[in-house]
Amino acid sequence: FYPLDFTFVCPTEILAFNDRIEEFRTIGAEVVAASVDSHFTHLAWVNTPRKDGGLGTLSIPLLSDMTHKISKDYGVYLSDVGHSLRGLFIIDNRGILRQITMNDLPVGRSVDETLRLVQAFQYTDMHGEVCPAK
Repeated sequence: FYPLDFTFVCPTEILAFNDRIEEFRTIGAEVVAASVDSHFTHLAWVNTPRKDGGLGTLSIPLLSDMTHKISKDYGVYLSDVGHSLRGLFIIDNRGILRQITMNDLPVGRSVDETLRLVQAFQYTDMHGEVCPAK
């Protein structure tokens, strides 16, 4: 989840994940970005070139949560401002929620750490061992 389209931090996160999507797909993971903006706003953002503050062509989907239901269900919706926190959820291939990261609005998320976490969960599932931070 990300707060809003056409903002400053959000495109840096989306483009960072998008630019490394093949690394996620190689390990059997997908990335979906969601905000409370409409699909029309998403389309306008994707159709705006990066140099003009847009996203340009993406390889990851942008989900529209205009009713705020999904954001509320995941606990990231901020009713006082009408959009979500930066929420990242790792859900494994069995549908089990393995990890939650929620950042306050000014701080973006790390693609490297997300990849490390997905790989760590896959490793521990496969080998039945623990995975230290380093």
